[in-house]
Amino acid sequence: MPRLSADHPHLHPNCAITNSQFGAFVEIGADSRVLNSRFGDYSYCDRNCDIANAEIGKFSNIASATRIGATDHPLQRASLHHFLYRSSSYWDDVEDDAAWFDHRASRLAHIGHDTWIGHGALIKPEVTVGHGAVVASGAVVTKDVAPYTIVGGNTAQLIRRRYTETVAERMMALAWWDWEDTRLKAAVPDFRVLSAEAFLEKYA
Repeated sequence: MPRLSADHPHLHPNCAITNSQFGAFVEIGADSRVLNSRFGDYSYCDRNCDIANAEIGKFSNIASATRIGATDHPLQRASLHHFLYRSSSYWDDVEDDAAWFDHRASRLAHIGHDTWIGHGALIKPEVTVGHGAVVASGAVVTKDVAPYTIVGGNTAQLIRRRYTETVAERMMALAWWDWEDTRLKAAVPDFRVLSAEAFLEKYA
């Protein structure tokens, strides 16, 4: 029997899952937190990830200790501290600031299809990582990442393109990540041995 299922996510021990949805064949690594997020089919995260307020595409590869949707503190107010919005933790007659949490939840990070987020990367709210992009280990991503590019550093900068713009556009038009499971399985031998260009010549 395959380890992963189309019917329910494979959750490793000590995961904290809140208000989140998962597609087929999704895996969540041990000790990870997923909050207000959606994972597309075949995507996974490794251990100790913290993912909040995020839309994760299909076939996304998220390495351990990654943080996506890292939240902000209220910079324009008189204090940055939790007592402003987690007030009930300090006083029994003061409610939490629901509007602040609604604001946080509305600031989604978007991770495209067939992406690779390296170990320990941090991706800020309202950032889009394009389809096929790679975020290097330890990168701090504060602005959008173009499809099929590789970025790294603090703050993240372009390292190089993964494919030429023409090949990237053709791959996005092919959108193999939307194929039915049976077609995907049949194409596994070609995924394993063909270059991107040769794959496109056969399937596009």
